[in-house]
Amino acid sequence: MWLNPEEVLLKNALKLWVTEKSNDFFLLQRRRGHGDTGGKFTGLLVGALDSVLDSNARVTPFRILLQMPGSQVSWTIACGAAVGEMNRHWDWLVQNLLHSLSVFENKEDVASFVKGKVKGLIAEEVTGRQVAQEEEPEKFRETLLKFELCFGLPSSEKLVTTYSCCCWKGRVPRQGWLYLSINHMAFYSFLLGKEVKFVVPWAEVTRLERVSTGLMTDMVRVMTRRCQRDFSMFLSLDEAFGVIGQLADIALRRLLDSEGLELDRVLQQSSNITKRVLEEQALRTYVLALFRLPRGERLQEVALCSVWTPHARCHTTGTLFTTDSYLCFASREEGHCSLLIPLSEVISIEKAESTSLLPNPVIVSVRSKKAFQLIELQDRDSLVDSLTSRLRALQWKHSMFRSKKSLTMEQVKERLWEDHFPEYGRGVHMFRTEKIQKLVAMGIPESLRGELWMTFSDASSELASHPGYYSGLVTESMGQSSLATEEIERDLHRSLPDHPAFQNVKGIAALRRVLTAYAHRNPKIGYCQSMNILASVLLLYTKEEEAFSLLVAVCERMLPDYFNRRVIGAQVDQSVFEELIRERLPELAEHIPDLSPLSSISLSWFLTLFLSVLPFRSAVCVVDCFFFHGIKAIFQLGLAVLDANATALCASADDGQALMILTGFLDQVKYDEGPSPPAPHPLLSQSGEEEGRPPVKQHTLITDLIADSYEKFGDLTVRQIEKLRCRHRIQVLQAHEDTTKENALRVVTPDVSLSPENLADVYDLFKTEHFINLYWGDGGTTLALQHHDPGRPYVEQYRVDRVQFKSLYMLLVPWLCGFHTDTVAHRTFTLLDQDRDSLITFREFAGWLDTLYCEELNEKVRLLYRLHIPPALTESEDDPSPLRSPQLSTTRPLHVELPNGEMRDFQEQLKQMLKDLAKEKEKDVEQPVPPMNQCCLCPPS
Repeated sequence: MWLNPEEVLLKNALKLWVTEKSNDFFLLQRRRGHGDTGGKFTGLLVGALDSVLDSNARVTPFRILLQMPGSQVSWTIACGAAVGEMNRHWDWLVQNLLHSLSVFENKEDVASFVKGKVKGLIAEEVTGRQVAQEEEPEKFRETLLKFELCFGLPSSEKLVTTYSCCCWKGRVPRQGWLYLSINHMAFYSFLLGKEVKFVVPWAEVTRLERVSTGLMTDMVRVMTRRCQRDFSMFLSLDEAFGVIGQLADIALRRLLDSEGLELDRVLQQSSNITKRVLEEQALRTYVLALFRLPRGERLQEVALCSVWTPHARCHTTGTLFTTDSYLCFASREEGHCSLLIPLSEVISIEKAESTSLLPNPVIVSVRSKKAFQLIELQDRDSLVDSLTSRLRALQWKHSMFRSKKSLTMEQVKERLWEDHFPEYGRGVHMFRTEKIQKLVAMGIPESLRGELWMTFSDASSELASHPGYYSGLVTESMGQSSLATEEIERDLHRSLPDHPAFQNVKGIAALRRVLTAYAHRNPKIGYCQSMNILASVLLLYTKEEEAFSLLVAVCERMLPDYFNRRVIGAQVDQSVFEELIRERLPELAEHIPDLSPLSSISLSWFLTLFLSVLPFRSAVCVVDCFFFHGIKAIFQLGLAVLDANATALCASADDGQALMILTGFLDQVKYDEGPSPPAPHPLLSQSGEEEGRPPVKQHTLITDLIADSYEKFGDLTVRQIEKLRCRHRIQVLQAHEDTTKENALRVVTPDVSLSPENLADVYDLFKTEHFINLYWGDGGTTLALQHHDPGRPYVEQYRVDRVQFKSLYMLLVPWLCGFHTDTVAHRTFTLLDQDRDSLITFREFAGWLDTLYCEELNEKVRLLYRLHIPPALTESEDDPSPLRSPQLSTTRPLHVELPNGEMRDFQEQLKQMLKDLAKEKEKDVEQPVPPMNQCCLCPPS
């Protein structure tokens, strides 16, 4: 463990310590005699000395010293009883501190820096233990007080956690504390008499990276549009990087893409966000993605256990995750074995007698007359009680599901599946193992495809839980007309036009009902292109109601945020795909530094699950893998396609040729028909050999391509994908923000005379003021109306209310009216708020500011005049100043009472103001300078 640095006065006294590892600044030493089994005299002597000198005989056998070159003084900074722990401490020092110590010029600075860092690590460990034990430990209160005093943020700015680390400025590290709050990242350092502090709003973060430099092997880089900050020497860099990414992602989604967090209720209230909540949310996101659960599911319990797996004749160790409606089991090694049991299928959950061979067993019985045995469950009683309580609360509604009759005979595959079911189970609670992965990769037989799609996606449970739901939606949506229904009608005949099923009225009508029912169910998505292709394929293998349930599962759970106006989810995954290309296919990335053209080509692969680019029978095999593995299957296959064509792509001259290479390859990916292939499908009649297309492999089997993707890229995990999605979502949302800003400035610039640079700064200030209310607002009606809406025109996406406008007014207005400033700001807002929604847009704000600074005098006076008449002046205005008294209305002459009691008409007063302003303007005209009296040395005017 780390120790408060303690000076060693007798270095190597009596040769009590043996040096195991050393470098210029650190020594790892072992207590002489420790580990010696020969009973040497030196070891016995050292043991006797330890007993005499230390009454408790607790001298640890290992320690790490900080030493200064040429000095006889050292400091103990760590000690331990286990060599593994000390090696981890040593590795951390070498990786995080050793390289940076060379920048210091004297030994005192080195010692001060290292001792400060070690004390920070100790404080961080203590804080972590306290947070784990208490909801609000005293240490955290002290840290919160320092945070508020150092940075001056409102008390409502909730601090989430802190980390001891270094912030780099060039080649010089600054040891300090990184404070992470719900809206900001802040750093404070006070070292050698110099104070450094800064605050970075999460809304300005454009990119997060883990990078290595010449000085540091690993650091966190936070980039904004204006600067770059590098942090290193974290006690746990993985944890810190994960929390930073989560907070930035949550803040940006809350501020810029509120729809994305609609179901994450705990994150909508920023006051609920703590480090523990972030850890729970990260785990919940992983579990939902791993088992493709509905996004509204809440994670209830997590427990280590072992499950009896009949196919392996043993218990498989892993983790049990329970949610509102599911029991989920995943083996230690992701993908080795998993199990999904909907609570709607469970009959009973019972505790069995515990034995030495079967400790703490639990038996879960399901409707298919099958039972699952779980053992080694810690806190078994409370877990079973909680599950039983939720089980009783469910109202069991079960409908039998039967698969469609086979359209084609694939006897070998069917026999393999029929042999598989008795051993591994059939239905949504079957064991999902590596063997089933191989069966899926071979292509699911068409007689079982619909059933297994419903099973893998768990759409069957959703369908059974809501009988009559689809027919009700069809009835409600019948005859309604909207933009979505118009787009659906336009695309109906473009959905698999060569397939016989959609060349008749019956097939088109079924497709129309499925798409229209979904648009009615989820108006936020409505209808998006590519949904018609997906729904068409689903209808070929399932009943109409089942196809609807599968479409819901894909759009809302398996491909979240793909099918909406901005297709944020698809863009995030394209950004993730680019990083995976750089990581997994480095030679291709080296030859093609700009991967955006490849990303634009692969976008359709993700949006349509390869249905739009592969021959039909081959593409359906990809959909098989997608329903089993989720988006991971599409990432793997995409990498395999690029890997198979890497040589040709590296030699391609331009983007067009790269597109032709990939299109030609995908056209030639065939389906293995076996020894007696059926008649070719209408969609397979195209040869794909177009004139001018580069030569491609004559026949590539889809099964071979899928197997290749598993072999080369199968180590890609759901956890890795979710971490990458979290980080790349920040970049995608910020890219959308840049586009919004560019378009807003493009629209407003022709209407104002402000310079482009000044207008851009005004936009940033206006947007920042908009965010302030979202940071610390009370969540009322005004805040809901004010929330960022990407669907509005560019100049109306950000709006400010009256209070925020007054804040901007005080910052920017060239006229300050003393006691009357608040009244004038209030009237100005009322004047600009033309639609009376208590909010003003950037266009209105920029036009007003342009009048103040750039318009002619008569326009400024006109604005001033309008502030003294309705609608700026209202009957309800509460203003005791002469500007408001007596009460004005539109039905009597406008007048004001002067201090001397004289009544003057507003028009007369306005004429006088114009005369006075004209005189002032004449004074500003350049006049000949009179001769200067040389006797007086006056400063130039």
